[in-house]
This record gives sequence, C-alpha cells and structure tokens, in this order.
Amino acid sequence: RQGFITAEGGVRVGLAGEYVIEKNSPLTIRNISSLCIRIPHAVVGAGNEIFYRCMSDRVVNLLVASLPGCGKTTILRDLACILSKIKRKNILICDERGEISAFDVGATCDVLLYADKAIAFEAGIRALRPDVIVTDELSGQDVRGLEMLVRSGISVIASIHADCFERLPKGCLDSFEKIVFLQAGKVGVIESIFEKSGGEWRMMFGDLVSGDA
Repeated sequence: RQGFITAEGGVRVGLAGEYVIEKNSPLTIRNISSLCIRIPHAVVGAGNEIFYRCMSDRVVNLLVASLPGCGKTTILRDLACILSKIKRKNILICDERGEISAFDVGATCDVLLYADKAIAFEAGIRALRPDVIVTDELSGQDVRGLEMLVRSGISVIASIHADCFERLPKGCLDSFEKIVFLQAGKVGVIESIFEKSGGEWRMMFGDLVSGDA
C-alpha cells in the first residue's frame, strides 16, 4: 500500500504499477511494471563530522536534509552508533521501513520496526523511556508527533527530503535546533549546517550566506 516492500537486510524494493484504490485509500499495487531496489550500506564514521560539529557538547534536536540518495539513512544509523557508544544514551529507532536497523546500531538502542511514526512515537514514550528518538524520512504529517516528543523532553534526530529551507515543512523548523543539508549529487558530504539561536536560524558551517535561510 505504501509503494514498497522490505526484503532481508533492510533492502527496500520500490514498486511501480497500478494502484488499487478502495474508499479513497490505497489497497494494493497490481500489474507491477518495474522495481527500484535500494541496498543499504553500513559506513562506519559516516556521522562523525556531524556529531562533532553539532552534538559533541550535548545531544540536540537534529534534522538531516537532502535530495534522495545522498546518504541520510546511512548517517542516521552511524549517529545512533556514536551516541550509543560515546554518550551512552537510551536510543529508540523508529524504523518504519526496516532500513536504519539493518546493521549494528549500538548496544543501547531499541528498535520499533514497520510501525508508522505516530504509533511508534507514542509507544516509545509510554513503554521504552528513550533519551533520543532516531527516525527517517519525515513528512508534513509527522509535525504533530515531533511536537509531542519535544514537549516530552526527548531529543529527536531525523531526516527529510529537502534541498533548501523553503521546502521544509514549517512545523519541522519549530521542532529542531540544528539542520544539516547534504550536497546534491554526492553521498554523505555536508553542504551547510544551520542552527537556531534566539528563534532565528543562522549558518554555522558552509558556503551559503545566512540570509539564504
């Protein structure tokens, strides 16, 4: 119904074909015409630069943004490992597609698989006592859940598809303290980092001018 299936090892298989709609909701996909197979990779150290630039002093609410295929999920996985090893935080990975947790994510990480974010966020708060929640591919519909996490004092590390501030959902900006943009056409390369200070966003790293935010 969501346009993909998850195979062993976190491999995501995207499906192209004809959607079957029932009562205004997707029921299934039929007459599949092509597949897009995404194979995850564990890259030790992929999150090092972001960790030391953004969270060496304390864990912050962090958003990693880029176009598809730039390494967001790989970075989130490595950040979970780093926070587990260095900060010893109780981390909950809300892994809606089974990709983040396909490899080692650290000894202090709990994982909720295949639940949508609204369910995973609420279940995590009530039952798993996380210090940090890590999740992938936010949408505008996830804003309310993010606000609930922030109000509860839980740090959030997440990713989103966007290449500039203008394309970020406004509610996401309200929930995060730092935003990392990755370079288009490259994998895991930081283009710029912005932080919120006094309610205003400013550039702390990169070639852009702060007015571009």
